[in-house]
Amino acid sequence: METFDVGIVGAGVHGASAAFHLASRGVKPVIFERSVPAGGPTGRSSAVCRAYYTNPFLARVARDSIRMMERFDELTGADSGFRRTGLLYMHPAVDEEAVRASAARLNELGIVTQLFDRDGLAESYPFFDLDGIGIGALERDAGYSDPHAVTEGLFRRAVELGATPRLATTVVGLAASEAGVIVTASDGSTISCGRVLIAAGPWSGPLTSLVGADLPLTVERHVVATFRWAGASPVPAHGDLIGGYYFRPEGDDLYLMGPLHPAPQASADDFDQEIREDEVQGLAEAVVRRVPQLASSEFHSGWASLYDVSPDWQPVVGQIATNVFVDAGTSGHGFKLAPALGKHVADLMTDAPDRDPGLDDFSPSRFERGSALSGGYRDARILG
Repeated sequence: METFDVGIVGAGVHGASAAFHLASRGVKPVIFERSVPAGGPTGRSSAVCRAYYTNPFLARVARDSIRMMERFDELTGADSGFRRTGLLYMHPAVDEEAVRASAARLNELGIVTQLFDRDGLAESYPFFDLDGIGIGALERDAGYSDPHAVTEGLFRRAVELGATPRLATTVVGLAASEAGVIVTASDGSTISCGRVLIAAGPWSGPLTSLVGADLPLTVERHVVATFRWAGASPVPAHGDLIGGYYFRPEGDDLYLMGPLHPAPQASADDFDQEIREDEVQGLAEAVVRRVPQLASSEFHSGWASLYDVSPDWQPVVGQIATNVFVDAGTSGHGFKLAPALGKHVADLMTDAPDRDPGLDDFSPSRFERGSALSGGYRDARILG
């Protein structure tokens, strides 16, 4: 039987990142993936890269992920496709006190965040209809990347550093052994791993049940739509907490949108992957209310993907059984956190003595303890 230090179930961006960071420190992981790297929700991510978080640990991790995107070629030999756009968050007046406090913390962390009162927004962004908006916050260094390029870059570099890929391999069994964990694949093969990380996105819940864990994770279907500018003057990346959407450029000719709010639950293996006409219409109407000049833009394409969601909309990272760990429940935060979060996961799985204790707040046991985390602004939980 083959033996590895760590088994990683899932080669989305979280599994690929953990493999990269583990292999970078000499640990030899094996990566099990039912399809190909980024073959699930990662590959359908809108790939926004921003650090505008109310939780300080998540803000630091997202900041460090952006820094990794900027030097991705140096780290992995690949191009992340990162484009810096900045990102303006527009809030109702009820959020002003929280926004000002959060912006102060973010600036202390080196996440440059500029505040605008309503008059400042009107002067700097005259194309926005500011109905319902009381304050804005601009995160200067935010942007977006290519989710396939980032995941495949981390995955390939992990393999170069000693990780072993097991693609087109579905994990069907996890059992404790004297050496750690026996992983059984759908073809009947077994591999011995000292420790196992479950990082399988919306398939993580059923996998954790194999070791007797009962994590309160759900799966939601979320949509993304792209539009052609079609003669309209381009506007900057922004998130509208009143309109309930996020917006960014997609290359030079398109813009991309998605919702900020919770969505209907779905099955990880059976959901409508196409965006519906009414979903396109809802996003288009929301953006035209905020930016009237975009009334001339035209729908280009769209799709639906999945979020694995925790009860408090915060990631679930930690140990769930002897030698078994999970990195899941990222609740729409997944891509933007993953590159640097993989380091913290690697620290956890190798018992690094200097690991950041901030990760402990995201332990799966917090729900049993009644220690759910706060984050986001009202029902716009995706903002963290």
